[in-house]
Amino acid sequence: MFASLSDYISFLDRSGELLRITAPVSVDCEIAEITDRISQSQDGGKALLFENTPQGIPVLTNMLGSERRMAAALGAESLDAIRQRIESLLRTVVKEKKSLTDKLAMLPLMAEASRWLPKTISRRGACQQIILKGEEADLNMLPVLKCRALDGGPFITLPLVHTVDPETGIRNAGMYRMQIFDSRTTGMHWHIHKTGARHYDAYRRAGKRMPVAVALGGDPVYTYCATAPMPDNMDEYLLAGFLRRKPVRLVKCITNDIYVPEDCDFVVEGYVDPTEEKVIEGPFGDHTGFFSLTDLYPRFHVTAITRRKDAVYPATVVGIPPQEDAYIALATEKIFLAPIRMAVQPEIEDMTMPAAGTAHNIAVVSLDKRYTGQALKVAQSLWGAGQMMFNKYMLLTRAGTDIRNTDVLAALLRRIDVRRDIIRSEGILDILDHATATCGYGGKAAADLTETDPNSDISPLNISAPQPSHGITPPDDFCKSAEKWGAALLFAEKGADVKGFIAENGLEALNFVVLLDAQAQGLDNSELLWLAAANTDPRRDIELHGDTLIIDARSKVGDMEGAPARFPNVVVSSAEMVAMVDRRWSEYGIGEFIPSPSERYSRLLLSDSEQA
Repeated sequence: MFASLSDYISFLDRSGELLRITAPVSVDCEIAEITDRISQSQDGGKALLFENTPQGIPVLTNMLGSERRMAAALGAESLDAIRQRIESLLRTVVKEKKSLTDKLAMLPLMAEASRWLPKTISRRGACQQIILKGEEADLNMLPVLKCRALDGGPFITLPLVHTVDPETGIRNAGMYRMQIFDSRTTGMHWHIHKTGARHYDAYRRAGKRMPVAVALGGDPVYTYCATAPMPDNMDEYLLAGFLRRKPVRLVKCITNDIYVPEDCDFVVEGYVDPTEEKVIEGPFGDHTGFFSLTDLYPRFHVTAITRRKDAVYPATVVGIPPQEDAYIALATEKIFLAPIRMAVQPEIEDMTMPAAGTAHNIAVVSLDKRYTGQALKVAQSLWGAGQMMFNKYMLLTRAGTDIRNTDVLAALLRRIDVRRDIIRSEGILDILDHATATCGYGGKAAADLTETDPNSDISPLNISAPQPSHGITPPDDFCKSAEKWGAALLFAEKGADVKGFIAENGLEALNFVVLLDAQAQGLDNSELLWLAAANTDPRRDIELHGDTLIIDARSKVGDMEGAPARFPNVVVSSAEMVAMVDRRWSEYGIGEFIPSPSERYSRLLLSDSEQA
């Protein structure tokens, strides 16, 4: 694996996976705008190293933003190779040991597993080559990015936040964004469902100050492991050791007793005082493609900053998918499928979570169905399993279905019986889900397609393209989409007479009618799917009308029953920043001009602020 982040950068350079920008750039939105253009290019573009920042510290972005780089960061030729290794390991572990020979055969595996455990070292690590304490520990020395003009400020976006359970002593390394408030304090954006928040509550009950250490950089495998859906109370550095095939070496911080990887680039040490009032944090242009709006979170106080002499600052830029986080989610999909099969639902054959679902909103599952109700069981079980509890929409198919083939899925949905096959439920949603009126809780829906034959005979719909009326405009490919999917996407104004439009145009034979804002016209199917999943709460926005399911995916701005009190805008850069990067593009030396994605998505803006 990689001895440092600089070692990984050298690998990317040799592999043709890195673009170096030597021109001076600002951390105030400029780096983010450049990264946004590259990361949304084909196959994730390349990693970017900005070598000339005002702080004199290089900034690395999009380092995991392709399937190739993601696999390399995890020490493999491909993500499938990691999946196969995990499946082989689990088969060996759970296999019945009938003889002494079988039991002895486990000894080499046990010996190898012992080498995955993190190890502490007594000397100082490379991350402590430079030590700044007290007033010298100034966050302004770090090239922390402000990504969008409407963000509440600069945010540390790839922090490895280390906390320790005060009752058990078990360590957690999670990734929670940190807004810079001033030179010595930040926000600590840990959601109520996360381990960091649970540790915070334990310190609050105990009336104790909570030590925290934030590591940045090092072996890129650490960054992945901090995002991984590890079981509670299981050390993320055990997973890192497994992926690296060698232990993570940990060193004790200078001003508290937390241990961090010795090869990291920066460590920001400090504490959170649970007796302090929480502070306003945000807004922030988030990975959902929308701004997460202001809310109250704990304040983190800095006591020391340590760093390598050759430190590189890692950052990620998120927004409308797909971006770097989509490839991190893809790795999780591959790596954790086998454990889900073994520990949650052994009948699951395969699962994918399309990038348009921004990690949680959409899941497609194939299962070995053997009895009535099994799809319902699988859906309910997954909705209660770890971070799968945040899933909103699920398609369930039979084993052998090519769940990544949109033509196959279209054939299934074309033949669905929405009265029989739709499963409705309620449960936990991501705190960042903006469509629900109840923060972190809302509706869920699954389509049981396990009894649907995609090759069965079906009568053509023979629907003519309707003309705009009732405040509704159909897309140009209305007939093609209706015949292929049994669905219609309609761009509808507020107050549009949807049911009247359906009746007048003979659309009752459609399985689905999806309503989208008029501003969404011109976006492609993946972008429309992202909007539809993000802007809906299935308990409020799905209505059965005859044999047609109407899904209202228009923006909700607080003027309808059950709507959220605040509705966010999509994440785009300011027109001024887009124009400046346009002008400077040739200075960056990174190839052919790429237009800003923000120019495409600005049509979706509902206001000039971060919320409608």
